[in-house]
Amino acid sequence: MTAGPAVARKLAAIFAADVAEYSRLMGRDEVGTLRRLQACRLVLDRLIAEHHGRIFNTAGDSVVADFASALDAVECAVAVQQAIAKENAKQPPDEQMRFRIGIHVGDAIVEGSNLYGDTVNIAARLQTLAQPGGVCISGAVREQIGSRLPAAFASLGEQRVKNIADPVRVFRLEESIGSADRAPAARRRAARPLFLGAVAALLVLILAGAGWWLRPAGLMSIGRLNSAPRLSMVVLPFANLSNDPEQEYFVDGITDDLTTDLSRIQGSMVIARNTAFTYKGKHVDARKIGRDLGVRYALEGSVQRAANEVRINVQLVDATSGAQLWAERFDRNIGDLLAVQNEITARIARALQAQLAIAEAGRLVAHPDALDYTLRGRAELTKPIARETYDEAVRDFETALALDPGLADARARLAGVLVVRVLDELSDFPSLDLRRARDLDDRALAAAPNSALAHYVKGQVLRAEARCAEAIPEYESAIALDRSRAPAYAHVGWCKFLSGTLDGAVPAIEQAIRLSPHEPGIAVWYGRIGVMELLQGHTDTALLRLEKARSENPRLPFVHAYLAAAYARKGDTERAAEELGQAQRVSRSYANLATVKKSIWYDNAKIRALAEVNYFPALRLAGMPEN
Repeated sequence: MTAGPAVARKLAAIFAADVAEYSRLMGRDEVGTLRRLQACRLVLDRLIAEHHGRIFNTAGDSVVADFASALDAVECAVAVQQAIAKENAKQPPDEQMRFRIGIHVGDAIVEGSNLYGDTVNIAARLQTLAQPGGVCISGAVREQIGSRLPAAFASLGEQRVKNIADPVRVFRLEESIGSADRAPAARRRAARPLFLGAVAALLVLILAGAGWWLRPAGLMSIGRLNSAPRLSMVVLPFANLSNDPEQEYFVDGITDDLTTDLSRIQGSMVIARNTAFTYKGKHVDARKIGRDLGVRYALEGSVQRAANEVRINVQLVDATSGAQLWAERFDRNIGDLLAVQNEITARIARALQAQLAIAEAGRLVAHPDALDYTLRGRAELTKPIARETYDEAVRDFETALALDPGLADARARLAGVLVVRVLDELSDFPSLDLRRARDLDDRALAAAPNSALAHYVKGQVLRAEARCAEAIPEYESAIALDRSRAPAYAHVGWCKFLSGTLDGAVPAIEQAIRLSPHEPGIAVWYGRIGVMELLQGHTDTALLRLEKARSENPRLPFVHAYLAAAYARKGDTERAAEELGQAQRVSRSYANLATVKKSIWYDNAKIRALAEVNYFPALRLAGMPEN
């Protein structure tokens, strides 16, 4: 009898979490609940990575991760509940999102990147036994952590859980392990006997007295690590996995281009190429590199090229903890090699701008300064477009400027969020926001005339003032200074269209989507392509793009309005009326046809003529009144 293939297994601590009363929350407010879930997921993703865990499954409101250590899993669970509790403090009681977490340790079946088996199932069942905001662990986890955590666990005895033959010993976490502001390592140190602290202090005194023989380089490395600048990083030479020495030029080119692109991120400090290349071909722990170079982050990756295909894997690592913060894989067909190289590096740089802001905003700071608040505002803008997101970002940037009125980056970013709030029809006082954005950006440009951000915001202001032809050169200046600024490509395409130039409009937005497929504004970009397609009479193509936009963000009024027109053109008046109602609930701009026609979108005679044929009549069919 032939044996079947061997089943791969590994020992893992499984962390399972879901939201208590999620169905009730969704029934009460779908959009608001989704927004809060996305904010909570950012917290979970960050803390799981910081505690050396790996998320391997998500579905709806649930997250399942594995850890190599039961101790790390429990510490992560407590950190998550403490962080979520802080988020909940900002919400009314009936809108608070509370997670239940279950943890079990044992053998799990490995299949690709996923894990299966009773260990995973038991963790999921323990999660259902936890109270909202609570943590339940199995007896196996309790035995592994022993007394290494200063926490109390209450026994719930043996519990029968669904689809598991034997009863499971269950413990409920009764007390917090400690302040959420303390790192896991610090908590473990606090649990050690006090005499170790005395010994450590004595060693410090001895070493200080013997400082004359210590290596100066070693001391400098430690000092640099403790004071590593924000947004400081090194791009390590990417590994060539092609087994072809001739491909080294392509791999090194990726590393060089990334070093250049990342150095353009406002406020970043990137280690020079020559220094980074001293690590080429060496396997060095990221934490050692962080100590040696005094940086917070390391970017590493690999390139594999075969025939006309190239695959690039890239990871962002926290150089202080060694935790992987972000990873992505890029697969491309090679046509124009230089164009592909430029596009890939620009796309990685764009993604990292968001990831670095999120990572920095997540660092716990006792006394945040202006730059901390600027980074918090930037991290806020990585969330899906919503009125609340913009409002929170405005508050963060205003706080930054209150602390440091001369901070040009905060001034330009505040101008940017004020004008985009107007452009996305989510401002209560559009004239005031636009006037303030113009004044702020003029001052930012005067202080930093070569700022890609300031030129980009200038383009935004001009577009909001219906001066699209003048906006295009500002966007193009931003791209010349920072080719990873994906939104600038999208706005060039949109401005061309609004100026009556159809050629090149859609490709420009498609380039933005390729550069930043996870951009918070991705729904707007798909929606704009849908608008262009519908106004040109391509109803089926428009529907595909507009439905994609709605799936990415259901809160954009123009998407609902154009979907109403598209469905009406297809003869589906019921769905057309439903989409029109959604648009009118979100924005007063769609109350009647007279108001719609006042939009600056139709100022150009060519575009207005298209709308008179393909859009306005369809809105009438959908049920929109004239006045």
